[in-house]
Amino acid sequence: MKEIQPVSIWYNGIMVLATIFNMNSINDNLTSSATFYWQLFTSENIQVAEGNLIMQDADYIAYSSSPDSNSYAYQWGATQLNLTLV
Repeated sequence: MKEIQPVSIWYNGIMVLATIFNMNSINDNLTSSATFYWQLFTSENIQVAEGNLIMQDADYIAYSSSPDSNSYAYQWGATQLNLTLV
């Protein structure tokens, strides 16, 4: 889990702030692509958004050859979702 700059999310009829980003690899073919499940949480640990991201091509090559693939994946995911890690 990574802290993010707060993002407004419409959740159950009210506007809440997501402040935590989580991402897990759910599939990696070890050749050309990986699928990640992502979640956004409030500071009270309430999940307010979720989805999947697919990394492939040059992004996957950079991820798989990175000395810190976890950091690379989190930064890539945050960029895809227009989030800012703090």
